[in-house]
Parts: sequence; C-alpha cells; structure tokens
Amino acid sequence: MKTRILMVCLGNICRSPLAEGILRSKLNPEKFFVDSAGTGHWHVGEQPDSRSIKVARKYGVDISYQRGRQISADDFENFDLIYVMDSENKRNVSLLAPNDEAKEKVKLILNELFENENVDVPDPYYGDDNDFEHVFKLLDDASEIISKKLDY
Repeated sequence: MKTRILMVCLGNICRSPLAEGILRSKLNPEKFFVDSAGTGHWHVGEQPDSRSIKVARKYGVDISYQRGRQISADDFENFDLIYVMDSENKRNVSLLAPNDEAKEKVKLILNELFENENVDVPDPYYGDDNDFEHVFKLLDDASEIISKKLDY
C-alpha cells in the first residue's frame, strides 16, 4: 500500500502545486502518492499559476497537468501525511480534522528545514519571478529531507 501525502496552501495554485510536484519527483511512485489541495475554493479546476509552472519547468518538474481542488474532511481518511505551507493553513486544515489523531497528520512543511521554528512558506502570488524561485528552493530543500526520511 502506498504512503499518501497531501500538500496544502490557500488557493492550490502556487505553493502546494510546487510542493506536490517537487516531492513527487523525489519519491518512488510505486511506494508513494502525492497530491495537493487548497483551503479555499477560488481556483478549483484551474491549472497552477503560470509562474509556478515556469519555475518548476526550469528545474525539470512538470506541474502543468495539475488542477486545483479544495481540501475536504475525507482527505484525513485518504492521506497519511498532510503538509501545510503556513500557520494559517495549519489552523484551517486542523479545524476540518475529525479527531486528535487526524490533527497529528497536519505538519508545517518548513519544520522539516527549520525544526520547531514554525516558519511559513511565503506566498509568492503577489510577488515576481524571484519570489517563486525562492519558494521553489525552500520547498525543494524541505522535500529533499522528507524524501530521505520516507524513502529509506
């Protein structure tokens, strides 16, 4: 049975699609399934932001096939780990959790890089290409640590 990992941000068009694509590229697809979602519904069915697609492509990761979706309570049953991009996402996702055991699945992704510091992945949406580049590098570094922990 595959380990299932969900990446979550606000709109599911910038950070979480990048996190999904990056981690997916580092894990064995026969052992792991990676998906992403947003806490909001604004971009359901849409492709990731063109700047996310561009920076991912620059590093050999294709996320253009992804489509936005909103997280639901069912995701707590369907996923083993839920990585969120910031503390607001963590709060909102935790509110959907049916119990304390489910809440334990929710983790801030940058705590993999900065242990227990609760650092947020900055939202690059209103920024420029440099902001997307910075987010990619943060998520790539965190995903490298996650992949080594999981795919031992």
